[in-house]
Amino acid sequence: MNENKIQIPEGWEKVDLRSILKYEQPYKYSVTSTNYNKSGTPVLTAGKSFILGYTTEKKGIYNNLPVIIFDDFTTDSKFVNFPFKVKSSAMKFLKEKQNGKISLKLLFEIIYQLKLSSIGGDHKRRWISDFSKRKILLPKSTKEQQKIAEILSKVDKAIEQTESLITKYQGIKTGLMQDLLTKGIDENGNIRSEETHEFKDSELGRIPKEWDCLTINDIAERLRSGVTPRGGSNVYQKEGVMLIRSQNIYPYGFKNNDVAFISEEINNRMKGSELKTFDVLLNITGASIGRSTFIPIGFPNSNVNQHVCSIRLKKSSLEMAIYLSSYLNSIYGQNQIMQNNAGSNREGINYTQIREIKLPYFNNENELLHFYKLINKSTVRIQTEQTKLQKLQKIKTALMQDLLSGKKRVSTLLTKAQTV
Repeated sequence: MNENKIQIPEGWEKVDLRSILKYEQPYKYSVTSTNYNKSGTPVLTAGKSFILGYTTEKKGIYNNLPVIIFDDFTTDSKFVNFPFKVKSSAMKFLKEKQNGKISLKLLFEIIYQLKLSSIGGDHKRRWISDFSKRKILLPKSTKEQQKIAEILSKVDKAIEQTESLITKYQGIKTGLMQDLLTKGIDENGNIRSEETHEFKDSELGRIPKEWDCLTINDIAERLRSGVTPRGGSNVYQKEGVMLIRSQNIYPYGFKNNDVAFISEEINNRMKGSELKTFDVLLNITGASIGRSTFIPIGFPNSNVNQHVCSIRLKKSSLEMAIYLSSYLNSIYGQNQIMQNNAGSNREGINYTQIREIKLPYFNNENELLHFYKLINKSTVRIQTEQTKLQKLQKIKTALMQDLLSGKKRVSTLLTKAQTV
């Protein structure tokens, strides 16, 4: 959109970011100790990890706060209002020029949205060469700025709490998976141990005596991946047969906000890779290699491209689909996938390597059913929070659209925020 054609709401103004913010390079790039503590002063770095750990060192603490951390390498800028130390020269500080005149929290939200939509540029000079020249709409009233920032902070807090719950439930599921895939459940519903049950040596290590060590080849009827239709994205449609790509596959299920569709005619030419209920899907190339899920009951007619392998099981069932996809997503499946990919110039695994992946096999329908019930309960809990998170993110996006345009004023935004 042409900035000069933006309509300025009553009581707002258009300003250059550089006229209200000053840019600073951190004065401290490193900490002398790499032995981080569980408490103390946070040590910050660029990227998603952000807080590396905590240190008790007193020197080099940055206290001139609040400040916007402008990360050159990613879109993950941060708003910081606590003392910290710095361990990355990729981080820049943005501070308001006139203390108390501008809501720095509000400016952070605006800059974050600008970064999400930014393309190109020399990442080492992104603030100077690009963002400092941006013009933004801003309420003249500091009080109105603060009210808008409070609304966004409320949504941010709900998002943060939901993300924390997801992390907690994922940790619980990981621990449960470790027990179920190495010890399993006995006939009384208890986790086995070598003190109470017999175990044996196997290619997977120590496993219960009742189990076998099999490969995917032993339990799979076929492995098949598809192709990218001739014409690529130019032949994708808004509806039709779903074409599942690697970006749609996650351990908790499907992410369909970037899904593609192909025509029935194209799908008929790709019949060999058309999917059926309970097919297990595995990403086999690229950065998302190893992510796995399965086709649930009632899933739309679908196919896959060449970056996704579908595994059709000899004994196809919901329980087996959940078991295999869970195993592939576990540390035990991931380790084998990464070992097969080690040393390759291109991230990818082939059919032969997939067929050779080893896994424990219960040999007991009741134990498989117990596995399904426990893992499914844990997965549903995570999916529920994922759905809530997506809803909150949409609310945040809608609020930001209202904020950046100024078309809805604080009173309207406050009403919308009450739905969070």
